[in-house]
Amino acid sequence: MKDNIKIALLAIIAAGVVFMAIGQRNAPNGIQTFAPVAAKPAAPAIPPPSKSTFDPLTPPVQAEPAPYDGPTTTIGYKADKHDFGKVMQDSENAYTFKFTNTGKEPLVITNAVGSCGCTVPDYPKHPIAPGASSEINVVYKPGKQEGQQMKTITITANTVPSQTVLNISADVQVVK
Repeated sequence: MKDNIKIALLAIIAAGVVFMAIGQRNAPNGIQTFAPVAAKPAAPAIPPPSKSTFDPLTPPVQAEPAPYDGPTTTIGYKADKHDFGKVMQDSENAYTFKFTNTGKEPLVITNAVGSCGCTVPDYPKHPIAPGASSEINVVYKPGKQEGQQMKTITITANTVPSQTVLNISADVQVVK
C-alpha cells in the first residue's frame, strides 16, 4: 500500500513539472502566466501584439508598482546621465550610478527598469538611511544594435516624484 502512495505522489510531482515546463516553453520571453484560481471575475485580457509588430527582443510591459504608502524622501544622483562613447556590438558595458538619500526618511527603491532588455539595472533592495549613499549598477549589452543609442532606466522609490529617470548613451560600432 505504501508503495502505491509513493508512486501516486511521484506521478503527481512529475505531472506538475511537465506542466510548468510546457508553460515556460509556450510563454513569451519565458514568462509564465496562470489564470486566477479565485472565483472573482478575471480582468480583461490584453490582446497579444500582432505578428507584424511583435519583437521578441522587447521585454513585456511591466505592471506599475503599487504606490508607496509610507513617508517620502528625496534622492540626489551624482550624475543622472552616462555616455559610454564608442562600444562594440555584442559587448558588455557596465556603469555605476551613485546616489544619496538627501531626505529625512529612509529611501526605499521599489523598482528599477531599463527601457529595453539590453539595459539591466541592479539596485539596493534594502532601505537607505537619510544621508547615506548607495549605487545602482547598470549593464548595457547592445547585441546587434548599430549607431547612436540612447536608453533609460526608470527608478521607482518613495520619493516625490515617485519615478526618476537615468540616461545612458553609446555609439555602437559594427563588428567587422
